[in-house]
Amino acid sequence: MSNVHPLEAPASTLDEDAWEDLLNFIEEKRVIPIVGPELLKVETEAGPRLLHDWMAEKLAAKLGVDTARLPQPYTLNDVVCWFLASRGRREDTYTRMRSILRETSFAPPRALRQLAEIADFDLFITTTFDSLLEAAVNEVRFGGAQSAEVIGYTPNRVADLPAEREHLQRPVVYHLLGRCSASPTYVISDEDMLEFVCALQSEHLTPEKLFFELEHSHLLIIGSNFSNWLARLFLRMAKRRRLSDPRDVGEVLADDHTGSDERLMAFLQQVSVRTRVYAGAEQFVDELHRRWTARRRPAEVIALAAAPRRVLPPEREMPENAVFISYAREDLAAVQRLKGALDAAGVTTWFDMERLEGGDDYDRKIRRNIERCAFFVPVVSAATERRLEAYFRREWSYALDRTRNMADDAIFILPACIDATDPRGARVPDKFKALHITQMPGGEPPPAFVERLKALLASRGGEGAP
Repeated sequence: MSNVHPLEAPASTLDEDAWEDLLNFIEEKRVIPIVGPELLKVETEAGPRLLHDWMAEKLAAKLGVDTARLPQPYTLNDVVCWFLASRGRREDTYTRMRSILRETSFAPPRALRQLAEIADFDLFITTTFDSLLEAAVNEVRFGGAQSAEVIGYTPNRVADLPAEREHLQRPVVYHLLGRCSASPTYVISDEDMLEFVCALQSEHLTPEKLFFELEHSHLLIIGSNFSNWLARLFLRMAKRRRLSDPRDVGEVLADDHTGSDERLMAFLQQVSVRTRVYAGAEQFVDELHRRWTARRRPAEVIALAAAPRRVLPPEREMPENAVFISYAREDLAAVQRLKGALDAAGVTTWFDMERLEGGDDYDRKIRRNIERCAFFVPVVSAATERRLEAYFRREWSYALDRTRNMADDAIFILPACIDATDPRGARVPDKFKALHITQMPGGEPPPAFVERLKALLASRGGEGAP
């Protein structure tokens, strides 16, 4: 083993010891990948192109920008600046950008899929506003189901991680510079970047859980388009201290330009000795993926591939013809087992993973999902007995409200009990007691329940909510 720490020497590549230790850090979930636009190579009608270059061309056409008068090759920022200088409305740039992305159907680039396949990554950060990274995670890990948690920062609304990293229930894709929308809530110009950087450093606008993880993790900054001073500022912002101060974690900058920037390289070598530089974003991901895969034993690879199917988180939005599972947050593990068994039988289920339990928007979403679901499964347990006031009781009430529009013999509510709680004396609505409450110890449904539910769903023929 070399005496040189893997993220310590100011070299322009990684040696064997560096790779070995980096992979150890990844397996310990101490590394966060930060994805930039150099990884977004997509197949266009004119062949492979970087997404942002392609979008700059499309945006210029939609805004009527004379590209012959722009610096060559021009960027999104060049297009936006020319448009604004011609007295165009700033808001138009964001709505046109959203329209461009809505009209595309690019497959996730190979590099993003390779990162998604590294199962030890549970928190991804992107500095781009498109949805390709979350599409890659959902495709690779969840068969295309929209199960990854996607969060977008905006300067006017702090959106933080839902929990500390070790307690995350699903992989998270965090858009540090905003997500595409019709509003000016994401970065497409240098002015936008300035506003976001200032907001992220503001005492009241910093996502604290996220920045705690950035400060205490090794970072892989892959494919960024940060200029010299923006790269310095980003590193300082992420580490929240002088870069020359002693620290236990470091970072790798893997892109196509940092290594050729003599001033930036000199700065890193003199001040940030924990920063390493690798030439080529796609090349770095390819090598990282190859080495990570090679460390897996065949049995581990099979287990990793099978694990997401067994504990597949629910989609963020409830699918059509789904079974709504209502539960107390203490029973999440049992509910995940119930969902896994129903998934294996081909039954689509949905439940609120994070149990936010607050806010008008949240309440409207839950009520709308109960109005749309095919069947409603309230989970009864010792936890529901203890909690005299909780949001799941409101869900039960919404389900009962829906039955008032149904025939007396219609089947909609299918109660389940996951422990030794006596259903006859349980604190549940009287209508639940009048129904058969299926015993599911630990969340394992009996085969008869699964078959009945499949038959009920088949008899609905995929029809919508009554």
